[in-house]
Amino acid sequence: MCSRGRDARAGPCVLLCVPRGPSAQVLRKEEEPGTSGGTRLPLAVQTAVPGQGLTPWSVATSLLASCLSFSWGEMDGRGAAFSSLVLHACDSAKELPRVSPRFLRSWHPPPISARMPTRRWAPGTQCITKCEHMRPKPGELAFRKGDVVTILEACESKSWYRAKHHDSGQEGLLAAGALREREALSTDPKLSLMPWFHGKISGHEAVQQLQPPEDGLFLVRESARHPGDYVLCVSFASDVIHYRVLHREGHLTIDEAVCFCNLMDMVEHYSKDKGAICTRLVKPKRKQGAKSAEEELAKAGWLLNLQHLTLGAQIGEGEFGAVLQGEYLGQKVAVKNIKCDVTAQAFLDETAVMTKMQHKNLVRLLGVILHQGLYIVMEHVSKGNLVNFLRTRGRALVNVPQLLQFSLHVAEGMEYLESKKLVHRDLAARNILVSEDLVAKVSDFGLAKAERKGLDSSRLPVKWTAPEALKHGKFTSKSDVWSFGVLLWEVFSYGRAPYPKMSLKEVSEAVEKGYRMEPPEGCPGPAHALMSSCWEAEPARRPPFRKLAEKLARELRNAGASASVGGQDADGSISPRSQEP
Repeated sequence: MCSRGRDARAGPCVLLCVPRGPSAQVLRKEEEPGTSGGTRLPLAVQTAVPGQGLTPWSVATSLLASCLSFSWGEMDGRGAAFSSLVLHACDSAKELPRVSPRFLRSWHPPPISARMPTRRWAPGTQCITKCEHMRPKPGELAFRKGDVVTILEACESKSWYRAKHHDSGQEGLLAAGALREREALSTDPKLSLMPWFHGKISGHEAVQQLQPPEDGLFLVRESARHPGDYVLCVSFASDVIHYRVLHREGHLTIDEAVCFCNLMDMVEHYSKDKGAICTRLVKPKRKQGAKSAEEELAKAGWLLNLQHLTLGAQIGEGEFGAVLQGEYLGQKVAVKNIKCDVTAQAFLDETAVMTKMQHKNLVRLLGVILHQGLYIVMEHVSKGNLVNFLRTRGRALVNVPQLLQFSLHVAEGMEYLESKKLVHRDLAARNILVSEDLVAKVSDFGLAKAERKGLDSSRLPVKWTAPEALKHGKFTSKSDVWSFGVLLWEVFSYGRAPYPKMSLKEVSEAVEKGYRMEPPEGCPGPAHALMSSCWEAEPARRPPFRKLAEKLARELRNAGASASVGGQDADGSISPRSQEP
């Protein structure tokens, strides 16, 4: 626990702050406050506590409105919260009409217990700061409004936390009232990485879109005269100039001197340096209805700073791009780099899905960077994928209880996805990562979708895919259960490829006719029974992941496993359990 406690002189603190915008109209002369905009704003003031050096706010004077949003809380003995509020009110002061004090006399605040937030954030929770605090006292954290911090621990006083700042990497104390939990990004079809891309419009329509003239106003469209090429349209000196964007050896270029991976890369470059065009790109002209993904990511707290990212060696190759090892503010991360703008846009939806997922058995998304495409930054899971982990250690180092433990971890992660009505569609041991403390985590949500039909089966992993998904393109959580059965076979065979010595065509034909794999050598009977239940031809007869997790937990208990199964050598391998005499 951090040591910040409650001063003996501390007492209830009633703070009033009026935000900008429509809610500022709440405080009107001779009207009851808090009747619009949802949250009730009590008209009350802090009374100075003797010895604290605070200046009370008087209702006889005009009220100050600031951009802060302040919640109920308790005043620390030093009065830091109140001082901060006064400071920011002075930074952006605006005089409001006087309010009759009779409302203050008739208003009775609820008890402190009813006003205090009941939510307690656990260590590891990511939060967004609701205000600015750039003059911290010793031990406190400096931050601006909208910064991302990670909770490290709760203090003895319930209204304070110790946290780490995402951008600066600094650690310090901050008040709970200054935080809100990081939001999930909404999956909105109008959300675009390229809101300035207008698709198939003519040059004349582009000119109309860029009115009234404004130097640096721009959009990108598809070329009508040269199919496959693009046109950058820029407003400059009361005119609109059209630059043809050419394809050259897989890259894009305007002057054939500077080449770009994609349109996002090009726009980013000319926003910083005008180079071969008439002026620097200053203001994008959004397509009607489009929302800027960059703005929404920043608002929700998921947009990371490129300057804090250091990229290292490649540690994997996904279907849509390389996976690199890296560091973000000293934390090891895995980075998926997607350079194709079309693919990056498609992955934006998947990223939005990942922001909603918080589970110990799912690889955690840390944030997104928009630079030369899309960088998806995830937690680094140190021991690599489960297939290689098992192959390089084998039976001598990994015992059956540990195999059951890994299987249970995967089942619990998939149970969580199932509860969210999400289908993984590529569940296999290669997409399970093992952490330093031997926790298995489901990864690679590049294919994860809400349940739906009619998907292209030509690129599917045939040996792991359920027959109804191969034949009819029907993917549900039950098709994931089938894949989980194949994953169990991989686990208990210590990483062997399923359906050995069979071609993909032979596998699909044999499975359709009712063929099922034999259990791997040394596989316990209950584990094979679970595999068989996952491979029921009728999807409805396959167990849900909740039942699978329950059965695996029971088998783990029966195997005499504890929370930490086996020992761990200095090199990270698992030692076999000691034999009973």
